Amino acid sequence: MKQLLYKEWRLALHPATAAFWALSAMVLIPAYPYGVIFFYSALGLFFVCLTGRENRDLHYTLNLPVRKGDLVRARMLFAVQAELIQLALVIPFMALRNALHIPPNPVGMDANIALLAVGFVLLGVYNLIFFTRYYRAPDKVGRAFVIGSMAQFAAIFVLEALTHIVPFFRERLDTPDPAYLGEKLAVLAVGGILYAGMTWLACRRAVRSFEKLDF
Repeated sequence: MKQLLYKEWRLALHPATAAFWALSAMVLIPAYPYGVIFFYSALGLFFVCLTGRENRDLHYTLNLPVRKGDLVRARMLFAVQAELIQLALVIPFMALRNALHIPPNPVGMDANIALLAVGFVLLGVYNLIFFTRYYRAPDKVGRAFVIGSMAQFAAIFVLEALTHIVPFFRERLDTPDPAYLGEKLAVLAVGGILYAGMTWLACRRAVRSFEKLDF
């Protein structure tokens, strides 16, 4: 598994994925739906899988002495690491935003701890939809991306709308840090659990589907 993960970082990583990490700086935009930042994480993973299809990455890797399931697990672990880098990079830009005294975001969730929870949920939703479908038919990576990104944008719309509709989101979560720190940390923990659960389920389903394919 260690060698497969090394191969993912050395051979499968697409330059766009690294470039999209810089878009964590979008939390400095005064008015923007910050959930869109995590769409770029999804887009970067799509480029990884698309380029892999064009380069026949799966066929190459299956010629190595590895199990099919481990191939999927390595890609999923790579995806998790790439997504966590995106989330981690949001944090210093949130701190910079606060230092610059940029006004609260009027569009949706402010750049705070609760936004990280939103990011966890959005990435988990994408992982569950995209990777489950991708490993059913790796040649149809575009279809898996369209369905996964549609689900993610639906989740973005719902979560951003909650900041305007639900009092708990509007009055406690959509506030500058460190206000209501306890509630935000609890929501962050829930978001992390949901992310882990959805990603684990995606990996399990993807392994099961991929092992049934005949290359």
